[in-house]
Amino acid sequence: MTARSFASSPQFYARLGGALYLAIILFGAFAEGFVTSKLVVGGDAVATARHILASPALWRLGVAGNVLLVLFAVPLLWIEYLLLRPVSKSLVLLAVLLNVVSLSVEAVSKVFMLLVLPILSNPEYASAFGPRQLPVLANLALRTHDISFNIALIFFGLTCLVNGYLIRKSGYFPRVLGTLLQVAGLGYLVACFAALFAPALAAILLPGVLVLPLVGESAFCLWLLLKGVDKAQWHEQVNEPAPRAVAAG
Repeated sequence: MTARSFASSPQFYARLGGALYLAIILFGAFAEGFVTSKLVVGGDAVATARHILASPALWRLGVAGNVLLVLFAVPLLWIEYLLLRPVSKSLVLLAVLLNVVSLSVEAVSKVFMLLVLPILSNPEYASAFGPRQLPVLANLALRTHDISFNIALIFFGLTCLVNGYLIRKSGYFPRVLGTLLQVAGLGYLVACFAALFAPALAAILLPGVLVLPLVGESAFCLWLLLKGVDKAQWHEQVNEPAPRAVAAG
């Protein structure tokens, strides 16, 4: 994909970005919303270990979904960069930097999820630590994942704030999409800072506050997938004449 080919046919890449975004949302909903909520019992390491060992295939699918969403986010980052670059090259680079930090931390966080099942099922760990300690070790891996994932989402929340501003200023996306994405970013910041530093507040806010990111990201995802960009405004921004329709006959 070259910058020139992107500039001449942004609609295809916008819809590709929407498809990637939708895949990320679906993988995240399955991995976190279904698998984790079904198998992980908050505050009970033994029950969590028992559930995971009883459904190892489901746990592996959930972890795979978590890893795949990070992989899909890399080409989406590049498409978002190309889509928003005409608005401000300096601000879009800031968004890319924040997003790269977010994805890097998130990728590392998935390592701890990959460790959970081996810790619980490997007989070498059982002989070294004893069966009573294994659920605690697995829970520590899960807790470390949660902490690093929240840190990743703080940087992603900042990314949403910058990208939302660029969307609002673009002219080829509706301003309301940018506003919704900025609200999503604020939702991530509030939720993650509360989870990391104010657990009592997090217990009140979560999961309700995460509706804000869900609405904002879903709206942007669906707009990319179904509508793309306003072609006339896009070509005006990139200083290229819009392609003319060829007359029939």
